[in-house]
Amino acid sequence: KALADRGYFSAPEIKACDDAGIAALVPKMQTSSAKADGRFDRADFIYIARDDQYLCPAGQRAIYRFSSVERENPMTLRTYWSSACPKCPMKSQCTPADYRRIRRWEHEAVLEKMQSRLDRQLDAMTIRRRTVEHVFGTLKHWMGSTHFQTRRLGHVAAEMSLHVLAYNLKRVIRILGFAKTMRAMKLAGA
Repeated sequence: KALADRGYFSAPEIKACDDAGIAALVPKMQTSSAKADGRFDRADFIYIARDDQYLCPAGQRAIYRFSSVERENPMTLRTYWSSACPKCPMKSQCTPADYRRIRRWEHEAVLEKMQSRLDRQLDAMTIRRRTVEHVFGTLKHWMGSTHFQTRRLGHVAAEMSLHVLAYNLKRVIRILGFAKTMRAMKLAGA
């Protein structure tokens, strides 16, 4: 299982996790301005896998028209729209363009499966925030505004490892107390 916040959402990376047997939980970024403008969002269109079509809020079917490949990260996107768009009574609530185009990634099912996991585990992101953000906030506070004192990846990795080791030791000492921590270290052979 891998949890990350929405800033790390990347469809190809989520697909790679799925291929590797890792159950990713990453909330999708909200990039569409349609909902903010008072129009239907993509989530309002229901995908019907059996027919490879979308059902729009007006009850029309948006059918597959063509595929394209994005330049930035080579993702094949399938594009759908309904022929009924120009005469639709709900068009003003849907799109300012002639047709409402819906794009679907060829591996969108992986993202839908992940969203389903997120919907079932409502507290997953709260727990991640509670357990992870404190650690990085504390480390950032200790490091100050200067960040890393060393340069080059190997040296920075060593410096970060020392920060993490210091954090973990302080936490163990705070939880167990100094005497129990020393006893545990002796038992572990450290």
